[in-house]
Amino acid sequence: MKPQTVLFWIARIIAAFIMLQTLFFKFTGAEESVKIFSQLGAEPWGRIGSGMLELIASILILIPSTVWIGSILAIGLMAGAILSHLTVIGIFRDDGGQLFFYAVVVLLCALFSFWKSRTQIPELIRKYLPSFLQ
Repeated sequence: MKPQTVLFWIARIIAAFIMLQTLFFKFTGAEESVKIFSQLGAEPWGRIGSGMLELIASILILIPSTVWIGSILAIGLMAGAILSHLTVIGIFRDDGGQLFFYAVVVLLCALFSFWKSRTQIPELIRKYLPSFLQ
């Protein structure tokens, strides 16, 4: 197996693992999750909704034919999480910045996964993308 193929799988597994790991806290209404989404004014619908989207992204990013869709979803979710940390929640909370760090790691893994899977994007969609993504 080529090193880039191995890296591609590792990036996808890391992104999915981190997103799946946080679902327990979101779906069980863990105190920290409730506190974060209350701060954002999105409790409980934002917590549960983002959890459902992260579950979908985790599944899609692991299926070879849907990597590009899962990657786009993960990129959007993590961009929102990072922006929330930078503007409302703060980076270094009680967790010492761990949630922010995880969001950055997932974002980087999803960006790499999207880049590696960009040739899977249907032509109908790809023709509207910038040339460097085609």
